Amino acid sequence: MTFVTKKALPRRTFLRGLGATLALPMLDAMVPALSAKALQSAPRLGFVYVPNGVILEQWKPATTGAFELPAILKPLDPVKSQINVLTGLAHLQADTFGDGTGDHPRASAVWLSGVHAWDRTRPGVEVGLATTADQLAVREIGKGTQVSSLELTLESPTQIACDSGDCFYVNTVSWRNPTTPNPTESHPRIIFERLFGDGGDAAQRRARVRSRGSILDSVTEEVGDFARTLGQSDHTKLNEYLDSVREIEQRIQNTEARGVQSIALPERPIDIPDSFEEHAKMMFDLQALAFQADITRVFSMIMARELSSRTYPNIGVPDQHHAVSHHRNDPELIAKKAKIDTYHVQLFTYFLQKLQATPDGDGTLLDHSLILYGGGMGNGNLHRHTDLPCLLVGKLGGQFKTGSHYAYPENTPMANLLVTILDKAGVRVEKIGDSTGSLQPDYLSLS
Repeated sequence: MTFVTKKALPRRTFLRGLGATLALPMLDAMVPALSAKALQSAPRLGFVYVPNGVILEQWKPATTGAFELPAILKPLDPVKSQINVLTGLAHLQADTFGDGTGDHPRASAVWLSGVHAWDRTRPGVEVGLATTADQLAVREIGKGTQVSSLELTLESPTQIACDSGDCFYVNTVSWRNPTTPNPTESHPRIIFERLFGDGGDAAQRRARVRSRGSILDSVTEEVGDFARTLGQSDHTKLNEYLDSVREIEQRIQNTEARGVQSIALPERPIDIPDSFEEHAKMMFDLQALAFQADITRVFSMIMARELSSRTYPNIGVPDQHHAVSHHRNDPELIAKKAKIDTYHVQLFTYFLQKLQATPDGDGTLLDHSLILYGGGMGNGNLHRHTDLPCLLVGKLGGQFKTGSHYAYPENTPMANLLVTILDKAGVRVEKIGDSTGSLQPDYLSLS
């Protein structure tokens, strides 16, 4: 016999052990019976940055509306129904105003701010930037979450090769306020500890985990007691979630073990995988877990920073990324840049499929999320900040109609898109950077 009850577990139920706090995924027991509103999952927003422009001829769909995936976007086929491609958007505030900053730092600085990045090394210039869209979102949808936002990167911060003295413009796309850039983190272990650890600075947390083994070991007893209160469906969900946490923790530990064995290279952080692909997937898996457990609802990730010198020998591109982006219409270099662009999309698709496969409320994590993927430069060869690469993925809890290519009039402010995204996420802002309003027509409307 089944009884209908309004009793439910709090959404923010945690399992606590020695030095560990484990948030839980959405369980049926957290949803009061007959409560339709409770099935509405919180919105999640993500912002994934790629640098140095793209090969636009292989990025832009041939038709508007329903479209065939162009070459660079082909890896997205498994999630095509969840995608919108937007073209014609521009960040003209990234153009030079004769102040000394380089095109590349301005590109990443403007992406979520819509504001020109002034060269702060010049006398009398004190303006920083502006609060970025992700941090404006944090003020509303990040309330009450364990981690207000995550700022991730797949490249360690640099103090060289920045086009100007303001290297922080290429090291982050997230600004808490006009003078405070949010630092990014590339270490999977530190991110893991921030999500599932409990207190202490980064060095203390890593030392504690290495001394005691798995974080999950410290909550084993509480997991067992808690599991006995759950129904069969929730019991299965809990086990799958814990398996995911343990699996990624094991991958991090394996990476650290390899690092210890190669201690002759002390400049290489021992908890960052040698393989770019392994590193990317590990970071995406951590972010998926953070969304699943509702630890955070906002993140940004830099796949590679502007001016990146990374090489990609595993896909047949031993050349540096930035150098390849200045292809000078050389077919061989164009082909190499397209390979890099496609590879980045392929890794991004891995993350999207992870979200699509994860149940959440009355749908999946991807149904309840919006992920913006793109950059602040369109034609990297000519340093153009027009016709920017821009993908929107996910339905944001039903706010989006997806599966279309929208071609906007030339030089439509991309800041208008940022205003529109925030509005649909329930965050009201009048203006971001050089925005002139919401995107028109309002393609996000369901009507």
